[in-house]
Amino acid sequence: MLKSRKILVTGADGNGVGAGVCQAIVEAGGIPVVNARTLAAAEMACARYAGAIPAVADISSEEEVLAMFADLKERGVRLDGVVNNAGVGLCCPSYQATAEQFDRVFGIDVRGLWLVCRSFVNQCRENKTPGSVVNISSVHTKASIANYSIYAAAKGAVEAYTRTSALEFAAFGIRVNAVSPGYVHSAQNLDLIDNWALDAQQWVDAHSERYQALPGVVGAVECGRAAVFFLSDLASAITGQNLYVDKGTSGLLYDSHFIPKEGKWTPGGVVKNATRQNDEN
Repeated sequence: MLKSRKILVTGADGNGVGAGVCQAIVEAGGIPVVNARTLAAAEMACARYAGAIPAVADISSEEEVLAMFADLKERGVRLDGVVNNAGVGLCCPSYQATAEQFDRVFGIDVRGLWLVCRSFVNQCRENKTPGSVVNISSVHTKASIANYSIYAAAKGAVEAYTRTSALEFAAFGIRVNAVSPGYVHSAQNLDLIDNWALDAQQWVDAHSERYQALPGVVGAVECGRAAVFFLSDLASAITGQNLYVDKGTSGLLYDSHFIPKEGKWTPGGVVKNATRQNDEN
């Protein structure tokens, strides 16, 4: 699907969605260009993926993003696509957040994403080559929880930018789409859950059982494979779109105990087998 295509993945030195994207790129025959803020972190992450190429920048810095793309050009690395994965969250009531916290979230999740897109589009224009951008958004843009309003607002901006930049970049043969993960299981996310749950693992188990239409946690590589689809020629007619990878969380009006697996729903989420005729149902 991505034979020998070089795909820049920002913020890919952790064990979350960025790692899943890199793994999926390798599975599809592509070459991940692994971005991190330091060369040591980028090289350590590259060791996990065959043929991976390090790329160093703090994407919230205009100077560092420009320098990263200049360095890639000097090394003869022509990018075929970008996955804007780098991002930070914030679990805090918006009325208690500081301006510094707000600026950090929007500086990385929105401004940094735009800086990377700008450099990538200008590279494609210079080389007269097509390309593909995948922005990592979040299920929080559709349904969220208290204390996540600033993060949800930033990801809402990502989705709006995805839709509108797709119209701008189309003139250069560049498609832009977004992937919105639900809860993706990782050590980092378990730490975040500690902010509101007495037992983080118990929260994860309850979420998987009750707040997804499909059971089991969403894996980072599942999000990565959705990104690979958008990057590939299989999605050649798709741009400006957003895909939820959340096992049905975003579609639930109530928790999943209201979904009958067999027969009829009864109070408490217990399902009673139904044998009555259809006209009685």
